[in-house]
Amino acid sequence: MTAYLDHAATTPMLPAALAAMTEQLTRVGNASSLHRTGRAARRVVEESRERIAKAIGARPSEVIFTSGGTESDNLAVKGTYWARRDADPARTRLVVSAIEHHAVLDCVEFLVRHDGAKVTWVEPTSDGFVEPEAVRRAIEQDPGSVALVSVMWANNEVGTIQDVRSIAAVAHEHDVPFHTDAVQAVGHLPVDFAASGADLLSITAHKLGGPIGVGALVARRDARLVPLSHGGGQERQLRSGTLDTPAIRGFAAAVVAATGALDTEIARLEGLRDQLLERALGLDLGIRPGGYWQAGDHERRVPGNAHLLIDGCDGDSLLYLLDAAGISCSTGSACQAGVPQPSHVLLAMGISEGDARGALRLSLGHTSTQSDVDEVIEALPAAIERARRARRATS
Repeated sequence: MTAYLDHAATTPMLPAALAAMTEQLTRVGNASSLHRTGRAARRVVEESRERIAKAIGARPSEVIFTSGGTESDNLAVKGTYWARRDADPARTRLVVSAIEHHAVLDCVEFLVRHDGAKVTWVEPTSDGFVEPEAVRRAIEQDPGSVALVSVMWANNEVGTIQDVRSIAAVAHEHDVPFHTDAVQAVGHLPVDFAASGADLLSITAHKLGGPIGVGALVARRDARLVPLSHGGGQERQLRSGTLDTPAIRGFAAAVVAATGALDTEIARLEGLRDQLLERALGLDLGIRPGGYWQAGDHERRVPGNAHLLIDGCDGDSLLYLLDAAGISCSTGSACQAGVPQPSHVLLAMGISEGDARGALRLSLGHTSTQSDVDEVIEALPAAIERARRARRATS
């Protein structure tokens, strides 16, 4: 068996992205140089910027290239916090959902420890939704103290999709900028930056079929940010560093290809996801879905996300047993793999620590097929039995 079901961690490069990046790798040129080869590289960067912006409903000038989602989140959160605090010393509070990726969570914790920031965590519902009214209540504790609201577009573990437009509207009622981590959304869901109302939006290439090591922060022209790095002043003086022209070209090709095939892929992956969940639950082995799930729904759950809670098992044991059977999957966020702690997302949703330890994330993508689903369902019973034996032996 060889079934790759960890597309939410990283997905294989799309052929168009691989071809574009490979071709550009044969060319020389620093996009900041003024000679002919430099100008040619700059043209590739700016054309790529235009293509990405058009695909996600943004202006080219709003696309700031970064090394990926983590840097984009850090620039959005730290950069906005510092800028808002500098303009108004009372703006020292962050309103953030409790189910964010660690690229946001750890950034917030850094500001709390080192910059005296305060944070109000917004708890989700038991299905993983961050309700706009909960965000409103958090802001209204002291509206004048809030520097930023940050709520992710789609959760990387349980796949829940948030009502970004409504949350952005709530933030703007109180003159607070809104950031959304859309790493799991762009290329998988319809994303329109302008229509969303977000002031800042983070994306990365390798989650949608582009290369690892490149991404973007989409920031409205009136967004005020303090840069994290200083040097050549590339990217609106907000992100210095020589631009990776080949990766940027591959990134743009991936965004165009992924968004162009969106309707077809949503329907295809939704069908595979629903079948995987229905068949897993039908095994009658104490399995239930994590997060909201209703067959045929791709507006409240990412089409390719299948999250299982399995009674009496440790997710790490299941992961290794399935890996031995040729199946790649995850227990949650790949950035936390190997850390023996239950998912903060599941705990925030009210799931007990014991149940949270039995979580398994199976994520589908553009290379997923019916055989991948078949192989997982075939391998699950034996893996669950052995994982339960292992837990009993150590309890």
